[in-house]
Amino acid sequence: MITDAEIKKQIGNTLKETNLPFKKYAGKVRDNYDLNGKRLIVTTDRISAFDVVLDTIPFKGQVLNQTSAFWFGNLGVKNHLLEVPDPNAMIVKKCNPIPIEVVIRAYLTGSAWRDYEKGNPVSGINLPSGMRRNDKLKEPILTPSTKAETGHDVGISGEEIVEKGIVDRKDFEKIKKTALEIFKKGSHFAEKKGLLLVDTKYEFGFLDNEFILIDEVHTPDSSRFWTKESYLLNQQRPHMLDKEYLRSWLISKGYMGDGNAPAIPEEIKLGLAGRYILLYEMLTEQKFKTETEMPIYERLKMNLRKKGYLK
Repeated sequence: MITDAEIKKQIGNTLKETNLPFKKYAGKVRDNYDLNGKRLIVTTDRISAFDVVLDTIPFKGQVLNQTSAFWFGNLGVKNHLLEVPDPNAMIVKKCNPIPIEVVIRAYLTGSAWRDYEKGNPVSGINLPSGMRRNDKLKEPILTPSTKAETGHDVGISGEEIVEKGIVDRKDFEKIKKTALEIFKKGSHFAEKKGLLLVDTKYEFGFLDNEFILIDEVHTPDSSRFWTKESYLLNQQRPHMLDKEYLRSWLISKGYMGDGNAPAIPEEIKLGLAGRYILLYEMLTEQKFKTETEMPIYERLKMNLRKKGYLK
């Protein structure tokens, strides 16, 4: 396992942004480039919380990219991945993305708990009374949200998705069924590794009139993971290997996306990076390989040249 000292050395060697000679769309974390029928996705080290980009975290982009590549290769579901030319990048099929995030929850935590605690339905779903924070739900539930280009994503029910014409009912039911099946596979796989897949978000896109899994899958940015042992010992304080570690710190400072964000101290950056890397190693049973001989952006361009994507 990588040490805090090794991570600390890379505080200044993070990938904040890229500017490659292709048509670009920059998301909160990923820089997307159009490659004539294919797409290059560069996963930067940018960290966002409450839909606001805050800072960069060492090795974060590499963890997300390689974790997604691992899952794309092990879930047995149609997806957009073609190849991984660099630890921070993947070449994917060009799809038409569906503008919703398909969120699956197996435990009452995070924003779902905050809604429940206020007496509100969770994405239109009325849960049983008397539940406690972090309780396991009887069955996983679907709580979609819109995918905003800027600002906050907004929760939306399945009925609203159909009524607004985002997708028709038949496609929505297929997406829901597929997402629940992927979540079930991911949950079983994670539990064998001593982890609980608490909740996650999926994104889908259309390719040749069928939808496929795109973006990222079961990463510590898009999912919550707890160690199973810690949850059984203390349900209220499970050991988190995901972005909730940062969200919890931000909430403790009174920040939930509005106003000026507090500066993230070095110890929180190190703690978050260490959790992301530990999750990768537990899931894949592979040692996380750091490549720190040169700046990340220079390495990225070098590897893209080797593959013929850059001159």
